[in-house]
Amino acid sequence: MRHDRVDLARPEVNESDIEAVVEVLRSGRLALGPKLPAFEQALAQRAGVEHAVAVNSGTSALHLIVRSLGIGAGDEVITTPFSFVASTNCILFEGATPVFVDIEPVTLCIDPARIEEAITPRTKAILAVDVFGHPADWRALEVIARDHGLLLIEDSAEALGSMLHGAPCGGFGDAGVFAFYPNKQITTGEGGAVLTDDADLAARCRSMTDQGRGDGGWLNHVRLGYNYRMDEMSAALGLSQMGRLDALVAARAQVAAWYGEALSALDAVEVPRVLPGVEMSWFVYVIRLADRYTRKDRDAVLQGLRSRGIGCRDYFQPIHLQPFILERLGSGPGQHPVTESVGDRTIALPFFPQMTADQVNHVALTLAEVLGGLS
Repeated sequence: MRHDRVDLARPEVNESDIEAVVEVLRSGRLALGPKLPAFEQALAQRAGVEHAVAVNSGTSALHLIVRSLGIGAGDEVITTPFSFVASTNCILFEGATPVFVDIEPVTLCIDPARIEEAITPRTKAILAVDVFGHPADWRALEVIARDHGLLLIEDSAEALGSMLHGAPCGGFGDAGVFAFYPNKQITTGEGGAVLTDDADLAARCRSMTDQGRGDGGWLNHVRLGYNYRMDEMSAALGLSQMGRLDALVAARAQVAAWYGEALSALDAVEVPRVLPGVEMSWFVYVIRLADRYTRKDRDAVLQGLRSRGIGCRDYFQPIHLQPFILERLGSGPGQHPVTESVGDRTIALPFFPQMTADQVNHVALTLAEVLGGLS
């Protein structure tokens, strides 16, 4: 039986993007050229902050923030167990301890109501994530951080273009990050950026991005640093894509709207919700099977979709149940029940700005067929 294939994700790269990269290649200036600061300026403007430092990945950006804020051994950082593992790894990189707090069941972001009970004398920061593009409750998080004298970090790797009560994601807390992997709202291939209003923090991040260099010349190194630089080709691609970010976000919103309509009759599926006050920049489209379904059912649906040519993925799996984290932190099942329940039932469906209404309907009909076949 023939099945039309639909990829899980697909980058949107047009001729202007290609020309921008080719222009850099022809210039002979492949690193530390003019495209990098221009891209950084565009990012800072979009996030509503004074400074952006573009780097080679969102993980690198988050690591630089953790290190620049002086978070290290003996410190605890409250964070979410429902995220890509990098948000936890960046805490561990510096010898600090992640303290997981369960999520809010609608947005899937960290639940502010659960945070204060997790604060101890060792707590130094809160690292929250704008999950799948939906902003965390930054108003509540800012109050908690202020009342307890904590640093606040925004992992907005998935939310470039999202707004909360008129304020752009990436600009909350002491510092934030964007990321530009090929499935993100814009792509640089690989890449990320630090966003902040703190000039000193930005300067420390910029120095550590470039082997810890200071102002005394190319071979003057004033601190431990890394090679986290972004090259000129990536910056040129990112700058080109930033020029049409609004159009890319709008295209994703249209695909999300098509999905909402196409899946509305399936009582077996919970579609994502957007809270009032949020302007959503959709990163992925993740549904949940209804509570009556199990992880085994979800996995069977994934297998059924893939066998019919539909790209899909379980998204995310709880960080506190990852093998390395289990071993390192002694975490285990039952500690964060909302995260675990959601993690057992999530399915990321095909989602990219070039999707057509016909493709969305095909995915929805195939999903209904697979669900109908569950015993």
